[in-house]
Formats: sequence, C-alpha cells, structure tokens
Amino acid sequence: MGGLTCDNEAVSRSKTTSIPRPTEPANASDEGRSRLGDFTRPIPVEKRILRRPKLVLFGGVLALLVVGSIGAAIVILPVQTWLDQDDSLVQRQTQLDALQRVNGELAAEVDRLETEDGIREAAREEIGFVEAGEKRTSILPLPPLPRDLPDGWPYNVVTDILAARTAGPAPTSAPAAD
Repeated sequence: MGGLTCDNEAVSRSKTTSIPRPTEPANASDEGRSRLGDFTRPIPVEKRILRRPKLVLFGGVLALLVVGSIGAAIVILPVQTWLDQDDSLVQRQTQLDALQRVNGELAAEVDRLETEDGIREAAREEIGFVEAGEKRTSILPLPPLPRDLPDGWPYNVVTDILAARTAGPAPTSAPAAD
C-alpha cells in the first residue's frame, strides 16, 4: 500500500494545474481547425490587453519616432560632428605649418643676432649705428617725377619713350596675303 502502482495512472500524475489535458493529441484536420487557428483567429475585445487599436497604432508610431530620434542622436550627429572636425583639422594643420615656417625664420634671425656681425648689422639697419672712422650719409628716396613735360626738342622724345613704355608691346598683326 505504501507506493504508487501502475494500475492507477491518474494518481501518478502531478496535479500542478487545473487545466484538463486531452487524452489523445488532436489532429490538424479535427473539426475543421488548423494548428494555426490560435494565431489567426481574432481575439475577442473583452480578452484583449489593449482594447483600442488606434491608440496602439499611435503609440507604436510615437515609439518609432522616439527610437529614430535617439538613433539619430547616437549615430548621425556624431558622424556629422566628426566630418566637421576633419575639415577643422585641415585648416588648423595649414595654420600650424605657416606658424612653424614663421618660427623657423625667427629662429634663424635670433641665431644671426647672437653673432657680433649680426648685432652690428642690426644696429646699422634699425638705429643707424655708425662705427668710429665711418661717415654717415643719408640718401632719401627720389620724389615723384612730373608726368607733364614742356614742349620742345628734348622733351617730346622723352614723352614718346614714356608713352611707349607705359602702353606695352604693340599687338602683332598677320601680314596681308597678296
């Protein structure tokens, strides 16, 4: 009496559910039903989780817009910023090259000014330094020459020369065929 026997098969089953189980598996052709009937049959309104399909559609569209916006913020905007930074890096590299060139020129000037000859030359150029035994002579630039020369023999030749130089070379023309 203490154990279960094979005679009473219903007693040996576990009683964890109250749903009755079919004794034999149902065939697909039984009673005109298919196995996909549970998926294709409409759910009654009182058993639906959400009873308003338009609200579900609106919520789905709204969720899609939110996911799309987040995707754009995570992917598209950083890529656009990265491309803008690439252009900015090219500009900064050009500026850096120009500044390095100027720094090289200034370093060469500093090296030149560290020698005695460089100091002497800079003093002559900047403040007009004159050493003992030298004579200072200032040469001023020529004033602008007048364009209008008087009429007469030497001046009309000079006027013609100036006119020819300012006009440039004469246009060449092809020789006429006979």
